[in-house]
Amino acid sequence: MKHTDIKEILKDASYIGTQVTVCGWVRTSRDSKNMAFIELNDGTALSHLQIVIDKSKLSDISSFMPGGTALKVIGTVVKGAVNNAVEVNADEITLLGECPSDYPLQKKRCSLEFLRTIPHLRVRTNTFNAVLRVRSVAAAAIHSFFQQNNYVYIHTPLLTASDCEGAGEVFKVTTIGYSDKYKSEKEYYADDFFGRKAGLSVSGQLEGEVAAMAMGKIYTFGPSFRAEKSNTQRHVAEFWHVEPEIAFAELDDVIEVAEAMIKFVLKDVLEKCTDELAFFEKFFEKGLREKLQKIVDGDFERITYTKAIELLKDADVEFQYPIEWGCDLATEHERYITEQVYNKPVFVTDYPKEIKSFYMKQNPDGKTVAATDLLVPGVGEIIGGSQREENLDKLLTAMEERGMTQDEYKDYLDLRKFGSVPHGGFGLGFDRIVMYMTGMANIRDVQLYPRTVGNIR
Repeated sequence: MKHTDIKEILKDASYIGTQVTVCGWVRTSRDSKNMAFIELNDGTALSHLQIVIDKSKLSDISSFMPGGTALKVIGTVVKGAVNNAVEVNADEITLLGECPSDYPLQKKRCSLEFLRTIPHLRVRTNTFNAVLRVRSVAAAAIHSFFQQNNYVYIHTPLLTASDCEGAGEVFKVTTIGYSDKYKSEKEYYADDFFGRKAGLSVSGQLEGEVAAMAMGKIYTFGPSFRAEKSNTQRHVAEFWHVEPEIAFAELDDVIEVAEAMIKFVLKDVLEKCTDELAFFEKFFEKGLREKLQKIVDGDFERITYTKAIELLKDADVEFQYPIEWGCDLATEHERYITEQVYNKPVFVTDYPKEIKSFYMKQNPDGKTVAATDLLVPGVGEIIGGSQREENLDKLLTAMEERGMTQDEYKDYLDLRKFGSVPHGGFGLGFDRIVMYMTGMANIRDVQLYPRTVGNIR
């Protein structure tokens, strides 16, 4: 069906005086004695195109007016009376799809909680239209950043036989239903599709390291799955994961890449999503654009985990979760550091080895590892990274201390046997950076179909 995108008409004054065909859905409408007005949106822009109907030319318009109705309009583009906006004087309107009165998205503003109950329809609202548009621009910026810096984009498998994080939060994959004929787990999986235990990937890091040991600099960008029953505003079972791996790199190199990437993405969104950011600033977070610009123009703070603990213990605040050296930082601790102490993103480095993953490089003190988390105001952790342990003996010791078997990680261990080099990488929770850029407080509101505990459709 040949038609012109509404976005093109709104931004290009050369369309004025020409006849166009547009298609879209009715957002709002109003009727008067001689004229009727429809706000039409086709999804190409956050803004709507006003359709002006002269009822002396088009008298039977009742079926065109309900919100959600799909229309094709042929008419002439003219300059409107308000704010020099363009509009279309309709010559012909075709009903493409009617929308009955039980359509849940009427003129009234719906709460985010209600919209989560209708994920298949909420994308039609301005809020989710804007969220997905920002996601799209940010995702493209991720690719642009790495491509411009000579990284190779690779696809890592979603089906895996190992738990990268060693935390046991893996969704199991099987083709066999429950049966009491199997006397052991080993016997059960021997009869399964892969002949061994398999699950959904929690991270593409291990396979990414394989590629980095040949390609030098690589990145992955795809879904990861975590079967952790964390019913919070920041956790979902399926999320999008950006994971670069860099050969010949130490922790400082990893941190520099992470900071440069975040600034690149925010700058691109600021330049290309002006309407969307203005919308979020009006309805969700005042000062949003200024906040993002400050991140682009400023430097991120760097502190050690030990320094973070000192700041928290000296704080004149009663935290819900008491903090001691050796404890992982809770969201309230992360937000205190970023919002009350520094008021900007903070890299926290050199965590106790007991609370970090087995593959992280051990520091000379024997207590900490060369790891970092990037914490941002309002969200908390969005990036976790480290220099990887390149020494085979130290890696084997770390695995033994955690009770991990070598058989599942043979390929990974081979990387340390054959031409091992210092290397590192990080994982960005893409959905969390979208939260930060849009001012949305709940991760369920930045995904098309969020997967959470007890919720899948």
